[in-house]
Amino acid sequence: MLYATASQTVGPYLHIGLSGLNCADLTASAPELAGQRIVIEGRVTDADGEPVPDGMVEIWQANPAGRYRHPDDARELPLVPGFTGFGRVPTEADGSFRFVTVKPGTVPGPDGRPQAPHIMVSVFMRGLVKHVATRMYFPDEAAANAADAVLALVPAERRGTLIASDAGNGTLRWDVALQGQGETVFFDI
Repeated sequence: MLYATASQTVGPYLHIGLSGLNCADLTASAPELAGQRIVIEGRVTDADGEPVPDGMVEIWQANPAGRYRHPDDARELPLVPGFTGFGRVPTEADGSFRFVTVKPGTVPGPDGRPQAPHIMVSVFMRGLVKHVATRMYFPDEAAANAADAVLALVPAERRGTLIASDAGNGTLRWDVALQGQGETVFFDI
């Protein structure tokens, strides 16, 4: 007979066993990587606007040609040696995180239409039963963002929570509010 087990949260020990996979600079092992280099900086905050000092942020993205390094992406697009498209960083005491990467190319959606360039993001933290998933879109892609089928599912007044802002010098600012005022849109996956 099977018995139900108690539910578990992803924290507060989520860093144990995972820190070996941390990668803040997705470009470091890919010297041949071309494309627009970017820095993504932000903060993760809780429902009260307080920083989440013990969270973890993961990103997954396509390369500048629009191809994922994954067996399911068998399209005839180039892969770049050393570029996995995966990054993971713990949040700092002030809830901040930072990635160095390249702007991804467009990828096809489920219906085959191109999606706007975006980065998939997961956030893990104490108290969450499972991670939350969202996307970060680019501020210089207004036309592509307007045509993106996934972004179109988000109420217009909340889409801004998914679009980074240009902080200058190749840096994008994108904060994650887990609840409360300006809560980031999360996807049910």
